[in-house]
Amino acid sequence: MASFAAAICETAHVSHSSSTSGRRPSADDLLVLLAVGRSGRYITAAEELGINHTTISRRIAALEHAMGGRVLTRVTGGWELTDLGREALTAAEAVEAAVRSLGASAGERTLEGVVRISATDGFSAYLAPPSAVRVQRRHPGVAVDIIAATRRASTQRTGLDIEVVVGKPQVHRAEAIELGDYCLRLYASRDYLAEHGVPTTVAELTRHPLVYFIESILQVDDLDLALAFAPTLRRSVSSTNVFVHVEATRAAAGIGLLPCFMADRHADLVRVLPDEVRVQLTYWLVARPETLRRPEVAAVVEALRATVRERRAELLGDRAAPLPIQRQVDVRGAE
Repeated sequence: MASFAAAICETAHVSHSSSTSGRRPSADDLLVLLAVGRSGRYITAAEELGINHTTISRRIAALEHAMGGRVLTRVTGGWELTDLGREALTAAEAVEAAVRSLGASAGERTLEGVVRISATDGFSAYLAPPSAVRVQRRHPGVAVDIIAATRRASTQRTGLDIEVVVGKPQVHRAEAIELGDYCLRLYASRDYLAEHGVPTTVAELTRHPLVYFIESILQVDDLDLALAFAPTLRRSVSSTNVFVHVEATRAAAGIGLLPCFMADRHADLVRVLPDEVRVQLTYWLVARPETLRRPEVAAVVEALRATVRERRAELLGDRAAPLPIQRQVDVRGAE
């Protein structure tokens, strides 16, 4: 592969104006840079390429010697491409595309590799898996790793290909793509409402405990601002995990501010003040430009966008109106 890739490198555009070695960068070294640039980690690149960490270091050093400058810079948790490194990445992508084309049949490119996604708990559970399956049905060689985390977009995306966050992110050397909106509403269990009564105004919510995120460690500004409709609500069960919110609300811990696409799955949960409280937030996808150029990553991104489009009504909570809360409680009490 190295000799074939070297021929491709002769036509790929790589600036050598700063080179002091007088030799052309090796195709193998360029492919190593490609793996490190995408993952941000030597160890991950070594696993992907089937070589050891020492070989990765040696090949990056050889590439930097050939190009006459640094192609990677150390950042928190890994490595990031320099301007010279991003220039070399263009040639590396040409090498990879040429090698992959050798295995293509009937003009269709065979995709393979691992795509790593970080997303909020709810998105990770209900939207990322069907998107991954959508990709794998067409490209069985693509594996998808899903990491559940509710946080801001990372400053350094080491070890990740795609991040899905809540709220428009402020990103550096990355692209932010709007995926779609979803809504939070207030929910309570039938048992809770039967015991504590049904609030009929936002002001009455102060008599009820709230199930939501732990305020002191919540990292997402938009989720924090979601409580603007009633900032003085007292807390009940709090957690960093939205599944805890759902289950605590079902267990009658209080009134939960929950994503509609999660809460509406449970028949024992009913909406509280549905006309007064509706919080709309937005999912955004963040990735490096060089990562988005990977065909397998592009396939996963398109699958995520398609899944969000298809489930728009579910995400927004646009469904047949539930029975009035008072009637639901009365019916339950008569059983």
